[in-house]
Amino acid sequence: MTTFMLSDTTAGKIANQLTLLRHQMGAPAVGMVLTLVVVCEERDQYDSLRAATEAAREHPSRILVVISRETDETTRLDAELRIGESTPGEVVVLRLYGELTEHADSVVSPLLLPDTPVVAWWPGNAPDVPSKDPIGMLAQRRITDARAAGDDAAKALVTRAKGYAPGDTDLAWARLTPWRSLLAAAFDQPVGKVRKGLVEAVGGNPSAPLLAAWLSEKLGCPVKVGESGGPGLTSVRLTTSEGELSISRTDARLATLARPGRPDRNVALARRHTPELLAEELRRLDSDETYAAAVKRAARNHKA
Repeated sequence: MTTFMLSDTTAGKIANQLTLLRHQMGAPAVGMVLTLVVVCEERDQYDSLRAATEAAREHPSRILVVISRETDETTRLDAELRIGESTPGEVVVLRLYGELTEHADSVVSPLLLPDTPVVAWWPGNAPDVPSKDPIGMLAQRRITDARAAGDDAAKALVTRAKGYAPGDTDLAWARLTPWRSLLAAAFDQPVGKVRKGLVEAVGGNPSAPLLAAWLSEKLGCPVKVGESGGPGLTSVRLTTSEGELSISRTDARLATLARPGRPDRNVALARRHTPELLAEELRRLDSDETYAAAVKRAARNHKA
């Protein structure tokens, strides 16, 4: 891998240097399918970049990491360029100082790959309305993570619902994909009419109210959220006219599926890491109407 540093530079110089490095290494940009813009703080850049790089092995990308540094320093732009076999696509780490921190879009815009989708990801704190953020306005897909809000994760979901626009999504929703798939499969055979439900998770887990909201939308019955010892989501219990249908997970790897009139069985239901979640979101670049309905219902339930 080749790493090249540019201090007190411009977006134009960065673009020229990328072209030069590609020619030197024989790595044309035609194989890249999108631009992933990662907006994070310095303390999060290592983990965020590692997740983006791993996701890019499935989706070769130009990864632009935008880090706003001290606003009271002299305005300047520093950049770190990485191209090579260990890095699928290209990586550009941008550090903005001074007044430039307020105009990140002017730095990012010239570095976007032409004629390819743009995805923006905020692994930490995200704008209240991602689609109106200067970086978000450049993107067709905008990824946030309510879990980064910690104890305020439930409030973060309300904010996501208020500021929702087509193209928005949240990793709290991606974490539910295996649960939703398993629940859908559990209804392949008749289980009776569902009367109520309960989703249990560690306190403050934003995926729990999303899953409860999705189940309420699909089943047309009340589904509440309860706390458990974790880790993460631990169970879904649905009371049906035939008995209880439940999925219980205690070790973050295996779950037990119980259905009325059928023997219990163990199923794989491992917790997934950020690179896998991000890769899933990069597979879908259109609007997710199911997520939109779930997050809006979760927000209404939180207010109630």
